[in-house]
Amino acid sequence: MRCWTSLALVSNNSWPRSRPRWRAESVGSSILSHVSIGTNAFERAVAFYDATLRALGIGRVMEHPGAVAYGRDFPEFWVQTPVNGQPASAANGVHVAFLADSPDQVDAWYAAALDQGAAPEGPPGPRTEYGAGYYGAFVRDLDGQKIEAMHWDENAT
Repeated sequence: MRCWTSLALVSNNSWPRSRPRWRAESVGSSILSHVSIGTNAFERAVAFYDATLRALGIGRVMEHPGAVAYGRDFPEFWVQTPVNGQPASAANGVHVAFLADSPDQVDAWYAAALDQGAAPEGPPGPRTEYGAGYYGAFVRDLDGQKIEAMHWDENAT
């Protein structure tokens, strides 16, 4: 289920001098605009996310020096070097979960992540503690960030 049903790009001026303004025609129940994570090895991190997010049908939608945004249509997930010039660090207790269209996509994402050097944090499978129909997998990316791919079967009981 997509949270953003229709967004229109109002201004296509170059980033970062003039930021694009996104107008939400309908945002459903989403409360987030985007998520950013920091990296200490930008090119390596971008190669990792290019490969792993491709398994979920997610690709690059925007980039500028030191930052790449991913999404299916809009810049929802950013990988970047920290803007304050300090080293990036993984946040304890924080993780980012990507929506998958099927359990097979979760499996493909997990395999791609391990192939790219991610550390396993939980193999693909049902997570009944999160509710019936929840299927997910967890890894630590190359910078130690905890990430997940998950599919929710709304018809499961």
